[in-house]
Amino acid sequence: MAAYFFDSSALVKRYVVESGTQWVRGLCNPAAGHTLYIARITGVEVVAALARRARTGSVAQSAAQRAMAAFRSDFGGVYLVSELTPTLCEQAMNLAQAYGLRGSDAVQLAASLDVNAARRGYGLPLLILASADTDLNQAATAERLAVENPNDYP
Repeated sequence: MAAYFFDSSALVKRYVVESGTQWVRGLCNPAAGHTLYIARITGVEVVAALARRARTGSVAQSAAQRAMAAFRSDFGGVYLVSELTPTLCEQAMNLAQAYGLRGSDAVQLAASLDVNAARRGYGLPLLILASADTDLNQAATAERLAVENPNDYP
């Protein structure tokens, strides 16, 4: 059993079929026994990504609606949600400045680093960031966070 922190680029793969979907679904399967973390902002990002796909026609409207309903159902019960606090925002600003990250990616990195530090404080195994975002993955690696890209598992 491991602990994974999903950014939206990885988590959306659980709800729509694309490269990495099987790998993400395997990690999220309750039988796998993994602990799954997300940042609060991931809720907005996943719903927005699904709605955008429906709007552009890359996913059927009905499939997008089912995916959004499934995600909303999972949001509060399946994932441990990292809240956006003033301290986390300050850390995200510093990370955005240091690595040139987009705002939400800086929040994802700050949240994953915060969760990882808390886990280490309790003597728990280190966190693995699951992300398909190259810039975020490079910054996370520079911050010594373990990273897995679901696109590496087609």
